[in-house]
Amino acid sequence: MPPETIQHVRVIDSHTAGEPTRVVVDGVPEPAGATMTEKREAFRRDLDWLRSAVVCEPRGHEAMVGALLCKPTRGDCVAGVIFFNNVGVLNGCLHGTMGVAVTLLHMGLVGPGRHQLETPVGVVSISIAEGGAVTVRNIRSYRARKQVAVEVPGHGRVTGDVAWGGNWFFLTDAPAGIAVDFSSLEALTDFAWAVRQALPANGITGDEGGEIDHVEVFGPPGDPAQADSRNFVLCPGKAYDRSPCGTGTSAKLACLHADGRLAPGQPWRQAGILDTVFTGSVEPHPDGGVIPTVTGTAFITMEAVLLIDPAAPFAFGISSPLS
Repeated sequence: MPPETIQHVRVIDSHTAGEPTRVVVDGVPEPAGATMTEKREAFRRDLDWLRSAVVCEPRGHEAMVGALLCKPTRGDCVAGVIFFNNVGVLNGCLHGTMGVAVTLLHMGLVGPGRHQLETPVGVVSISIAEGGAVTVRNIRSYRARKQVAVEVPGHGRVTGDVAWGGNWFFLTDAPAGIAVDFSSLEALTDFAWAVRQALPANGITGDEGGEIDHVEVFGPPGDPAQADSRNFVLCPGKAYDRSPCGTGTSAKLACLHADGRLAPGQPWRQAGILDTVFTGSVEPHPDGGVIPTVTGTAFITMEAVLLIDPAAPFAFGISSPLS
């Protein structure tokens, strides 16, 4: 239930390769739960007012990703984290994990080196270096279905892979006539959103009915000397990812490895729509799929205290019509 008195919520903002993360570090109750998955469900059930107040307008915007620092339920982790955006909670978020890493460093809670974070989808390790560089060793990622065909209104038959990288993705090449380029944002958004809507309409899901809530579209890199590929990623709230998307890069790495195009330890440079780059590699997982490792850079941009006055208009944010 939303609070009845003014709340002072302390946040630290960062951006990872252009994509923002807003970390809530103080001023809110700890979600209940014996695991981070249970804490995420308690957050979804009891603190949705906080989600929308923190990341939605007028304090945030559609591209803002939030992260709530929690007490870990495991002794080998330095913190727990729940990620959320303008329409709900997220499974995983690697750009956000990099933002959390530099936030913990900025707060003096960790030093440079390797640490572990507890997320609702598993434990990830973070290695913090100089200059904002963060390397994340992700959870097991894998391709669930290869070259799935879907009829997309206005675009015809589209084929792509369904893969898990911490979120469910549909990965496909850009159609003829649409360049994966910053100047094509509107066309890319329209195409990816049409694909996103066509997937459930045709009964296409991830494993166990998991909703495919990210669509990743690929094209050639702007500069082959700097990257191997360029992507456009449409996120659940219909905002595009400014970064190359860490969970999306993990899904791509899993597909490349499954196709025999990426050997263990071989680097893959994934550019995003802003031509910022994540560098990834994989190691095989004994249960199939891979463990991806993704490196990017994140930088602190702001410290602030959000004042949430229940008496004010839009105190708890302007909810997205997609939520």
